[in-house]
Amino acid sequence: MSRSMSRSICIVGPSKRFLSGLSYYTIRLANALSQSNDVSVVCLRKLLPQFLFPGREHVGKEISDLEFSPNVAVYDGMDYNSPLSWSRAFRFIKKQKPDVIILQWWTSSVAHMHLVLKMLNALFLKSKLIIEFHEVVDPLEEAILPIRLHSRIFGRLLTHKADAYVVHSNFDRKQIASKYHLDVEKIHVIPHGLYDHYKQIDKKKAKSALKIKEKFVILHFGLIRRYKGIPYLIDAFEQLPENVVKNARLLIVGEPWEGADEVVQLVATSKRRDRITLVPKYVSDDEIPLYFSAADVTVFPYIRASQSGAAHIAMCFKKPIIASRVGGLEESMAKYSGTIFAPPGDADAIARALIKCYERPIEVKCDLVDLGWDTIASKYCDIIDRISNK
Repeated sequence: MSRSMSRSICIVGPSKRFLSGLSYYTIRLANALSQSNDVSVVCLRKLLPQFLFPGREHVGKEISDLEFSPNVAVYDGMDYNSPLSWSRAFRFIKKQKPDVIILQWWTSSVAHMHLVLKMLNALFLKSKLIIEFHEVVDPLEEAILPIRLHSRIFGRLLTHKADAYVVHSNFDRKQIASKYHLDVEKIHVIPHGLYDHYKQIDKKKAKSALKIKEKFVILHFGLIRRYKGIPYLIDAFEQLPENVVKNARLLIVGEPWEGADEVVQLVATSKRRDRITLVPKYVSDDEIPLYFSAADVTVFPYIRASQSGAAHIAMCFKKPIIASRVGGLEESMAKYSGTIFAPPGDADAIARALIKCYERPIEVKCDLVDLGWDTIASKYCDIIDRISNK
């Protein structure tokens, strides 16, 4: 598609009220597409009862300065328990007259709102529909039987007869096709964009601000969840030889979700606990550059993963990355020259990779233009053009 050809595009995704990496993704995608298209956004404002949300302490707080561009029309927003807000959202969409609606999927808790918009669109607008998957299935939802059944039923209803689907890796493409019985030819792979809106800070200043004196700083950043494999990182850190440990600081930074109690206990009882700093909170945008600028290496020892927003931040900071060889994560990190892969659940391999980074620091030289938002917007425009001409 020629980038000079303007399309009307409406994106439906989470607001900053329930701030997450997907909130950032929605904003960055909308802003990139708005450079050559008419873009509107419907924000999902209240996703579920707040007391059920593990990150309820930061809900509604202003902890990010990232905003939609002035030329992006925004309706904020749809609430899980308010049919009136759904009606208003559709009136907003109808006014925009979009050629295509893009639904961001990552949790079944928003499926009923997506399904309402899909049905109203089929009845009154008949805009083309794209569903973008950021998760094949959430591991917490899959572990709870009633939610698992809800996810499967609503997922099938929502994905039925969409015009196109977007995923971030070929691994997810196969998984989505199998799970929802979709035509693989209608599933398109677009890489996850970089979170490159953070300012880099001088390393010495960042370490000083965080009161870190050690030479070698190891960072794990992101939600503390069971599938993140943090216990394997702690195990690996405990295996490091004394000459490395005495110069090392392990930072585990992120908001506690399911499985966080185990991590807290492991840190408290670790024989290296005086060298481990646990920061169990959602980190604001102002603080994020401190941790990544101070780090010598970042570690993502996931047991399973589609993508990692935190890894995409690490790439922007040109940090060496130790990552598990799992799912879409392996695919997305494969072209990044600073990546060392380890088998999932292998603390020994993580320890060896950490020693390697300590003994011979990796100088990252990598062209990340393929993960830039202009490139991603262009790929999206190509898909929109393709389905619009059918």
